[in-house]
Amino acid sequence: MKIIAVGMNYDQHNKELGHTLVNKEPVIFLKPDSALLKDGKPFFIPDFSKQVDYETELVVRINRLGKNIAPRFAHRYYDAVTVGIDFTARDLQREYREKGLPWELCKGFDNSAAIGEFIPVSCFHDIQHLNFSLSIDEKEVQRGNTTDMLFKIDDIIAYVSQFMTLKIGDLLFTGTPVGVGTVSIGQHLQGYIEEEKLLDFYIR
Repeated sequence: MKIIAVGMNYDQHNKELGHTLVNKEPVIFLKPDSALLKDGKPFFIPDFSKQVDYETELVVRINRLGKNIAPRFAHRYYDAVTVGIDFTARDLQREYREKGLPWELCKGFDNSAAIGEFIPVSCFHDIQHLNFSLSIDEKEVQRGNTTDMLFKIDDIIAYVSQFMTLKIGDLLFTGTPVGVGTVSIGQHLQGYIEEEKLLDFYIR
């Protein structure tokens, strides 16, 4: 399986990071399967970074093999969603960007893609109108709604499938809204879709 992620997919988040460029196509990057963190296991802050940020996202699970998928058929290629955290070594990302270097290492390190329990898409009237949020130590720190995505889920799937074949079990991280921040040892993270808690783990 592979983890496909979308960068800069919420306007207010782009502004908080100082991005002023308006992208005409989705910004795509990958995380290896070794980045996956699930089953409530703790996230250990890596020694190589002094600033690891959380980015809360809706995560979509691919359930069919697909290539060159038309947008109108894209909804057939996923069956469940959850809330996840795209952990980013922000200090490394800044360093790599300043040097014009690729920044996969700041996004794809071990356990940098935390996911919660999946809910069938059929449980929702419209996944393109879902609230999701993150609480740290029982205080809400980030909230978004999929309505605000610059590129919608079906369009992202259609776009990515032009370049790479989607396979059963692949995960799509769909981008983070405004409100990202830095994690520290001892914090308790809980992620929600609407009011249902799907993600629950600690920072070590």
